[in-house]
Order: sequence, then C-alpha cells, then structure tokens
Amino acid sequence: MAFHFHFRFARSDVRIVARERVFDGHFAVDRVQLQHRLFEGGWGETLSREVFERGEAVGVLPYDPVEDQLILLEQFRAGTLNDPETPWMLELIAGVVDEGESDETVAHREAEEEAGCVLGALEPLVAYYPSAGACSEHVRLFCGQVMTAAVGEVRGLAGEGEDILVHALPREEVFELLDAGKITNGHTLVALLWFRQHWQRLQKQWCDG
Repeated sequence: MAFHFHFRFARSDVRIVARERVFDGHFAVDRVQLQHRLFEGGWGETLSREVFERGEAVGVLPYDPVEDQLILLEQFRAGTLNDPETPWMLELIAGVVDEGESDETVAHREAEEEAGCVLGALEPLVAYYPSAGACSEHVRLFCGQVMTAAVGEVRGLAGEGEDILVHALPREEVFELLDAGKITNGHTLVALLWFRQHWQRLQKQWCDG
C-alpha cells in the first residue's frame, strides 16, 4: 500500500529556547520555551509549555487462543479519582521501558510481574502518543500469546504500591464491555479495537503454530 501523505514540518522546524525541570517527584514536569514554523510561513512567537515527562512504555494484551479469552487487570488509578462510578480500571498489562531494554523484554517482564503470565508469541500492534498536547509518553502495544496466567490472584510489586487482580474473560464478553463503554483505559481501548479486527487471524496462527 502506498501512502501519499507526508508532514510538512519535521523536528528541525522547532527551536528549543529554554528548558527547565519545574517538578521532580514520582513523575517529572519540564517547562519548555519554544518556537515552531507556521503553515503560512515564518516562525511563531515563543510559547511556554509544561510537558509531563512520562518517557516510553510498552503495553501487552494477553490472548489465550485455545480458551478464546483475554487476560485483563483490575487496579486502582489515581488519575480517575473524579470518575463518578469507580477509580478502578480494567486494563491490559503495561510498564515503563528502562534504559537499554527492548520492548519485548518489558512485555515479558511486566506480564510476569502483573499477571503471573508467561507469553509465547508477541504481535506488534501500534505505536502512539496518548496525550501529545501535554505528555511526552510514547506507547508501543503488543498482543501476546498466553501460555499460563495467575488468574484470580492478586499480583504486583508491593514496593511500587501495586494491588492488581488478574481476570480471564471470554473474548465475546470483553467485546460486550467494549461496546457498553466499560473499558475506559486508553491503551486498552486502542489494543482491543485492533484486536477486534485481527483476533481470528491470531487465533488460527497461534493454534496452528
């Protein structure tokens, strides 16, 4: 397939005037003074933007092609405290990429830590910025072939304040939750929308393999 669209500007069309770390806690925030080129020509005025420095992350949606079910995690998320229903979310496995790590290493490590999950094949899905207007986070998603999982157990690292309940849900039930608007975690939404279009191919590929 040929793609004809291309962006008019590149990284070289942004000037960083100044950058300072204004908050450095569990997460970090930088204040950036910058200029960028304008579509109608020339350079814009200097802008001041606070950027939530989140780094790189990997997410993996574990799928058991034999049982035709997905492994999903239930856990508390501080960012959803204003949710009128619940600040607990149903989501895929995810973790931050440490320096020198491959995405595949992170996927396998986090699957074991968060879900007692041993993965076979990994299928890359998509890479994206979930909130580019304010956050630097770049996420790479995978679908992973489930070999075993600690279904029904509470997992996570106590030192990181994790309290994670591991669920195995039939694929059709997950699709019903998706259609009912009960899956509200962004990474999980993106992965499930991809999975809905490709699950039959993956099931055949992984079962035949």
